[in-house]
Amino acid sequence: MIYVCEICDWEYDEAKGLPERGIAPGTKWEDLPEKFYCYVCGATKEQFSASGTAADIEE
Repeated sequence: MIYVCEICDWEYDEAKGLPERGIAPGTKWEDLPEKFYCYVCGATKEQFSASGTAADIEE
């Protein structure tokens, strides 16, 4: 699943994770810490929306 920041459109892709930030590929959204935030604009986790999977978006 991909989650998109409602402020700046930055995407968190569960399949890719964020290895450079210590978040392993395959890490589910619900398993991210509550303090997770957008690395572009600083939006909180609550300011993200589910957007489907990468395959859904590419279609």
